[in-house]
Amino acid sequence: MFKNLIIYRITDTWDTDLAKIEENLKSMPFMPCGATQDTSMGWAPPRGQAHGALVESVAGQWILRLQVETKILPSSVVKRRAEERAQQIEGASGKKLSRMAVKDLREQTMMELLPRAFTKLASVPVWIDPEAKLVMIEAASPAKADEVAVLLLSSLDGLAISPLQTQKSPTTCMSAWLHSFDPPHRFGIDRECELKAIDETQAIVRYARHNIEIEEVKRHIQNGKMATKLALTWADRVSFMLTETLQIKKIKLLEAVMEGNESQDEGEDHFDGDVAIMTGELAKMIPDMIEALGGELVE
Repeated sequence: MFKNLIIYRITDTWDTDLAKIEENLKSMPFMPCGATQDTSMGWAPPRGQAHGALVESVAGQWILRLQVETKILPSSVVKRRAEERAQQIEGASGKKLSRMAVKDLREQTMMELLPRAFTKLASVPVWIDPEAKLVMIEAASPAKADEVAVLLLSSLDGLAISPLQTQKSPTTCMSAWLHSFDPPHRFGIDRECELKAIDETQAIVRYARHNIEIEEVKRHIQNGKMATKLALTWADRVSFMLTETLQIKKIKLLEAVMEGNESQDEGEDHFDGDVAIMTGELAKMIPDMIEALGGELVE
């Protein structure tokens, strides 16, 4: 369910329950794109069942799902069609269209083509840990996560969040772990990293599927490069990539987690089991990660 996570701290007292959240989310349900809409987003049942609940509680963790539909209309198609129409108009009138007229023609062409465009559906899981007072958004970039966070704030009454910050920067800590070959307790260094020079060259060195606990990596750090990405494992149960902006990427549960969890029959609803296992492991890992980065920075 979660391959990438960006974490937010609930900053104020938030007196709510599942019934209130459900009612709030109903004010912004997902609706497919209209004929002239290029994007539509709203809340959908996280279990994937039509008319299901918009928030699910599994083992004390609350799961939401933002559904996004986007019309696929390449700009090159719009440009070509608009240019063809512009040539027809100019040929009939004998006058060259102004820049403003060309711009208006492109916008008109796009509106005419949108109803015939293909659509792409995407889902963004959102995980709220009410006890830890954290919100986790499945997103590959902070900008994307912030878009979801804005919609979440506008949907849920009284919720206030801010990006999680730590006392020490991930870059400083990751560089120190690589230089000493000594990761923090319960963490292990995996086989991927990215090092970036802090001078004007901004030179980047990447290692992938490679033993990185080597002198060559240490020399790069001694020569001024800093770690911006580092693959780690936690307690031999979860592997992930930590980035300079405190993103957790490429999350994967390891074999130790799955041992003892019986496989479910085909067609059975795996939602509760998948959520309980995933959030159960990550809810234990995240505090260890925060501690490894010097603890949380509280403003």
